[in-house]
Amino acid sequence: MENIEFNYPEAKRIVTRRAHVGVVGSGDMEVLLEPNNEDGARVFITTSVNGFGNAWKAVFDRFFSKFDGAVRIYINDAGATPGSVLLRLEQAVEVIEQ
Repeated sequence: MENIEFNYPEAKRIVTRRAHVGVVGSGDMEVLLEPNNEDGARVFITTSVNGFGNAWKAVFDRFFSKFDGAVRIYINDAGATPGSVLLRLEQAVEVIEQ
């Protein structure tokens, strides 16, 4: 079990809605996305797979190169692949933008 945190201070767009997508299960993950009351975005990951901090960082760098919302993202991961992570994040963004 590993806990990872990232900050993206350049994320400025105001977000007012919350999203909860996915489930915690083998090879999947849940994403909780909510407005951040502070400047920027913060990411909190709890993963069952240790040693992939650089892969998580690459996924979130790519995600925040396209998404500029000031949000807090909580992830509970059970071994999702980077492609699955991006799909879940995009799914959460669709929910808050509906």
